[in-house]
Amino acid sequence: MKLVMQCSHCDKFCTCFQILFGKPSLLMSELPYLVALALIEQEGIRAMPLGGKSIRHPITKDSDPGELGQTLAKELLLRVFQRSEDGPLRRVEGDRSLLLIQVQMEAMQESIPLIKAEWIATGNGEAFLEKLEKLCDGVWSLNFTRDNGIQFSTFQ
Repeated sequence: MKLVMQCSHCDKFCTCFQILFGKPSLLMSELPYLVALALIEQEGIRAMPLGGKSIRHPITKDSDPGELGQTLAKELLLRVFQRSEDGPLRRVEGDRSLLLIQVQMEAMQESIPLIKAEWIATGNGEAFLEKLEKLCDGVWSLNFTRDNGIQFSTFQ
């Protein structure tokens, strides 16, 4: 098995050795993942579309996720908008229905699918949000105002 690391010399993921290029950055599996997700219901059926991207540098919980967060939210909202052709949609958790989370890759692959399936089956939003907050390194809700555009709020 090859160790794939981000080379501090060429700034790409490669199999260079630490001896040649200095201390490597985080392994890909250690990079945080930024994910936009929506808690919606369509014709009485709960759904949680999501989309994300690995990020090189963690975002502190009290920071604004910035342009990447906005891009992920816009892409997700476009997908949700396209879904509206299949029937009426509604937000299930009010202002906490559109979220951006920062999570480690391992949790993204192992834990998020489990709590997503549990929420879809039970609809228990409070339990889902509580588990999400414990699991993630950052949770932000998103809202839009005419004067300020897309606003991120630290999850409360």
